[in-house]
Amino acid sequence: MDFTVALAQIKPKLGCLDDNLALVEAAIEKGIAAGADLIVFPELALTGYFLKDLVPEVALRLDAPQIEKLKTLSKRISIAIGLVEVSSDFRFFNSALYLEEGEIRHVHRKVYLPTYGLFDEQRYMARGERFRAFDTRFGRVGMLICEDMWHLSAPYVLAMDGAMTLLCLSSSPGRGVSGTEGLGSAAAWQKLTATTAMFLNCRVFYCNRVGYEDGINFWGGSEAISPSGEVTARGAILEEDLVLAKVDGGALRRERIFSPMMRDENLAITVKELKRIDREKEY
Repeated sequence: MDFTVALAQIKPKLGCLDDNLALVEAAIEKGIAAGADLIVFPELALTGYFLKDLVPEVALRLDAPQIEKLKTLSKRISIAIGLVEVSSDFRFFNSALYLEEGEIRHVHRKVYLPTYGLFDEQRYMARGERFRAFDTRFGRVGMLICEDMWHLSAPYVLAMDGAMTLLCLSSSPGRGVSGTEGLGSAAAWQKLTATTAMFLNCRVFYCNRVGYEDGINFWGGSEAISPSGEVTARGAILEEDLVLAKVDGGALRRERIFSPMMRDENLAITVKELKRIDREKEY
C-alpha cells in the first residue's frame, strides 16, 4: 500500500514533559493536516536527551496520562515516539512506543546504551533485551533507537523477523567535519541508513532531533530511504522541520524481485555459526 510518513524533527526541552507533549501534539496536528498516515518522533522526544539525574523525574509508566493522550491521538495517525519508561520494578528504559488505532502496538527498549565520548546512558538507564518486529497497518515494522542501528545484528534480526520497514529514532549530536565540510556525524548516518536499506531490502525512516543541550547541538537531517538505498526525503540540518515522505508501496516489491537478498538469506547457517562462535568464544 502507498502511504505518507512525517518525520517530526523537533527541539525538545530538557526535562519538560508538559512542554514537550504540547510540542508533540502540535507536530501531530501538522502531520495530519499534511495528509500523513504515520508520524515518527526522535529518541527521548518527550524528555530531552542529557537527563542524567532527571531520569526518575520524567519517567512514565505505560498507563500514564501522557501516554493515554498519545493513544487517543493515534486513532487519527499512527505514532512512533521516544520517552523514558519506568517498569514496575523501578528500572528506567530509553524506550520507543508505536501507537496505532488507540493502542500501544509495540514497545522497544534501547539495547545498546553508549558509554563512550560524551555519552553515559548506561549509568542512568537499564538495557533492553530484545529486538522484535511487529505488525502494523503498513506491514511488518521494526524499531531501533539510535546506537542500536550501529550494531549490524540489530537491523538484521528485525529483517529476519519479517520487518519490511525500519524506524530509527535518534538524538545524534553534531560531531566532526567531513571531507565536504559537512558534519561528520551526518555523513556517517547517511551512509549507514542507505547501506542498511540496500542490504536488507527494506525502507528506513530515520528521525533525528535538533536544538542544544549543555552546549551540545543535535543536527537533524531526518530522512526517508527507499529499499534500494535511495533518499526520498531529507530534513534540514540544525533546524526544526517536518519531513514528509510519500511511500510507493510497489517499490519494495520491485526491489525484492530485482535484488532478492532476503529471499536468499540462509538463516539456518547464520544461527549455526553464531552458536559455534558462542561456544568457542572465551568470555
